[in-house]
Amino acid sequence: MRWMRIFSGIMLLLAATGAPGKPGFGLLGWGTAWPQQRQGASAMSFTLNSTAFLPGGDIPSKYTCSGADVSPALSWNDPPAGTQSFALIADDPDAPVGTWVHWVAYDLPASVRQLPEGVPKTDAIAAGGVQGQNDFRKTGYGGPCPPPGKPHRYYFKLYALDGKLSLKPGATKKVVEAAMEGHILAQAEVMGRFQR
Repeated sequence: MRWMRIFSGIMLLLAATGAPGKPGFGLLGWGTAWPQQRQGASAMSFTLNSTAFLPGGDIPSKYTCSGADVSPALSWNDPPAGTQSFALIADDPDAPVGTWVHWVAYDLPASVRQLPEGVPKTDAIAAGGVQGQNDFRKTGYGGPCPPPGKPHRYYFKLYALDGKLSLKPGATKKVVEAAMEGHILAQAEVMGRFQR
């Protein structure tokens, strides 16, 4: 009888907790996998930063259409084991026409830990990697340029991938996101604000 109580207790504990990414009951439901997390990934420790602005802070006009319109410096820490490349997408979800894409880059080498300020607006990136097309229909970075009014949020999102995308230069965000599906080991982001 005692072993039945122990067995019941274990089953209740398993039902309450489940196992991330494994089939089971869990509080998240049957068979729920944790989002953006692959086996062996450590998404919690993967971070993206900029020396140009603080997280959630104001983006200086130098990095916008009101200034020199150069890309801000970005840096990140070590990605999860198995990372083969990085992809970068910067966009503005507050644009009046819907999310506006400001920067797309992909196939950044796994050994790279930063992008300098003012990445040239060319197909190839000096440190390795390729740039895509932004919603200004141009290659590389196109800085914040919102209409006058309330501040917009600009998200710089870096993805650690388990392989290279091997896309041609000029790919759009939509194409890059489709190619990344199922290959994201971790994601890091930093957000800045700008208003005119």
